[in-house]
Amino acid sequence: MDYLVGDVQGCCEALDRLLAQIGFSPSRDRLLLIGDLVNRGPQSLATLQRIRSFGDAATCLLGNHDLNLLAVAHGVRKLKRGDTIDDILDSKRRDEWIDWLRRQRMAVRHDGWLLVHAGVAPQWDAGQTLALAAEVEAQLRGPDLVPLLRGMYGDEPARWDPALGGAARSRFIVNALTRMRYCSADGALDLKAKEGLDRAPPGTMPWFDVPGRRTAGVPIAFGHWSTLGLVNRPDVLAIDTGCVWGGALTAVRIDGGRREIVQVKCAQAQKPG
Repeated sequence: MDYLVGDVQGCCEALDRLLAQIGFSPSRDRLLLIGDLVNRGPQSLATLQRIRSFGDAATCLLGNHDLNLLAVAHGVRKLKRGDTIDDILDSKRRDEWIDWLRRQRMAVRHDGWLLVHAGVAPQWDAGQTLALAAEVEAQLRGPDLVPLLRGMYGDEPARWDPALGGAARSRFIVNALTRMRYCSADGALDLKAKEGLDRAPPGTMPWFDVPGRRTAGVPIAFGHWSTLGLVNRPDVLAIDTGCVWGGALTAVRIDGGRREIVQVKCAQAQKPG
């Protein structure tokens, strides 16, 4: 059985309860974790330990919080108030955990689903999304890791252009895959707004509702947007249900054409920020 799992964000206790509820067995089942494995919750290291113990039975996407950990570990960023990744940074096996994390995925196609952490630029089709994700994955795993981390912060360029190169190209790809929520009708990213649909900035809409987006009709699952909550449409499945903010951790069984939703409440509640 194949299960998508929403943003864990270091809530290992909730993850354990969720896996117990679905009866997960790494010898039989598969987990596809949608990103933001760590940070803000109380057990970032324990979460990585648990997930890695499943070996090939777990496929992980990288979210913005996971990339933040890589940036801090390599001296590109400083710890921010609210970060809860010290247990990883202080671990005797720190280098091993960081190396494992940098080898995870930016986008995955599985059983007809396109999986990303945050979104897909309206100008990309599914194949292009995977190809562009692979560009960033190669940088994460190779000698260009630190230059990638140094160049990936910023909100520009806001709109995709195939002619983009260098840091601007990688930055847009990373922003689309790990940070985007709202877009304008012409596909420009608005990376400031974090609110739910009742507070969309004027002239914007959720990226998945942009008219003419090239992945229309492709089932896409994503997380990242806790204020959006669960969205369960035929072609859109949003599963960041705000576990770390006192909401729920969500798993969705997707094999065999199913879509079975399982949730557990999270006891750890942080203040958004």
